[in-house]
Amino acid sequence: MSSNRRSFLRRAAGAGLACSTNLAFGRFLFAETSSPNDPSRVFIDSRRTISPIDPNLFGSFLEHLGRAIYEGIYDPGSKLSDENGFRKDVLDEIKKLGVPIIRYPGGNFVSGYNWLDGVGPKKDRPVVLDKAWNTIEPNQFGTNEFMQWCKLAGTKPLMGLNLGTGTPERAAALVEYCNVEKGTEWSDLRRKHGYAEPYKVKHWCLGNEMDGPWQIGHMTATEYGMKAQDAARQMRYVDPSVELIACGSSGPFMPTYLEWDREVLEQCYDYVDGLSLHRYFGNTDEETGKDSEKFVALNLTMDRQIDETLAVCDLIRGHKRSPKKLWLSFDEWNVWYRARSGDAVNGHREAAPHLLEEPYNLEDALLVGGLVNTLLRNSDRVKIACLAQLVNVIAPITTNANGLFRQTIYYPYAWALQFARGEALNVLVQSPTYEVSKMEPVPYIDATATLDKNGQTSVFVLNRDLSKPRQVEIVWEDNAPSRVINSGVLTGDDLKAINSFDAPQKVKPQSFGKPSTSGGKTTFELPARSYAVVQWAS
Repeated sequence: MSSNRRSFLRRAAGAGLACSTNLAFGRFLFAETSSPNDPSRVFIDSRRTISPIDPNLFGSFLEHLGRAIYEGIYDPGSKLSDENGFRKDVLDEIKKLGVPIIRYPGGNFVSGYNWLDGVGPKKDRPVVLDKAWNTIEPNQFGTNEFMQWCKLAGTKPLMGLNLGTGTPERAAALVEYCNVEKGTEWSDLRRKHGYAEPYKVKHWCLGNEMDGPWQIGHMTATEYGMKAQDAARQMRYVDPSVELIACGSSGPFMPTYLEWDREVLEQCYDYVDGLSLHRYFGNTDEETGKDSEKFVALNLTMDRQIDETLAVCDLIRGHKRSPKKLWLSFDEWNVWYRARSGDAVNGHREAAPHLLEEPYNLEDALLVGGLVNTLLRNSDRVKIACLAQLVNVIAPITTNANGLFRQTIYYPYAWALQFARGEALNVLVQSPTYEVSKMEPVPYIDATATLDKNGQTSVFVLNRDLSKPRQVEIVWEDNAPSRVINSGVLTGDDLKAINSFDAPQKVKPQSFGKPSTSGGKTTFELPARSYAVVQWAS
């Protein structure tokens, strides 16, 4: 334990903190209170920072899957679309959100995708069968359309590469098509297609979930690691400035979990910059026993997954005596458990079928808030993360022919984009706990904080108590803020309440007031079943 952490714990103990501490939740510095009815305390010291928050920490994802692209962001027959066929209402919503980076074009789709099918004159593009989702892909939206759309949306591309059926040579060709100005085969093809300026795409994913037997082109870890190494070398020959992400484990449920990561990195550690990891959460018999109290605590298992994956990265770093420290790209994360079988994942060889259209309720939004907290407290090593996905498919935004509505999970994600700026703070949380199966005692209060360059502090707080409000006291260890400038809370009486086109605001943020600060402390009551954000001026 570092000396500054010990001194922080001593100061917290002086403020009445119980002596026993529990550090089992990764970077969640937590101490249990002595009584289940005690107020919770969040100790904040602006000098105790975790790291600057990478602008790409709250990105998103669009795959050629279901209605994410067609009828989602691209719908040339719609009265709501512009001359490019882009849905104007969706573009406005995403610009308003400020999504920094979007992964594309997959996902499982990318492992069977030939990017050449999606460029050139639209009349000449082939209509193909996407074997990943058993759908018809018309290829009317491809690389150039996505780059145009990103520019209009004010976001950046995180490009996925086909390392399933695709080759390292074809991956390097796409880098050349996107990033070289002119004078080569593939850059001149882009110019022939009408796009003179290179896109300068910086971030690239070397395949998708290659550990999964469901993946087109699935292979062993060693085979994939060697293929990723070859692709990385060829891509850097084309553009040395690219940042490359290797495929890690698809999730802790995999029988090869962590061993896959180790074997892959043994082959390609020296050639990549980051490692991907994925995770979807559900309130199911298998995962939680349909226990909502456990469900809203599952973000703590995301903390653990991050720690375990980093342990493998750093093990390989040690073996190789490498000065390079890998970062993580958590490029698929969300709640997803309802639309996971049958017709929800089988397109029946139709174009733009309704696939993976998950209806999100209040408890899903509470967990997403907890997942935002987890990403913030791991921001020293998680540099990219993507809420999967953005529109229609397991998404915060749902469209139909007449407009869109915001699902419940939209709100904690939007708060992260709006308020989580600057540096993440290493807060200490003192909270009563409760018991759930197969987990250590879970704190009712999960909190994290950020400090931006203007001296504004934002605190994100999840109350996992599903039956009653909790008193929360913010203890300002150095300088107390002057005033509240923004606040909001997401809560409600019904954990299963959802938004829809008929009731688009059934679950929405409510006013949270402006708690006052006195004597270096701010006290407020956090409603049961709630996620809140409060932002203070310095």
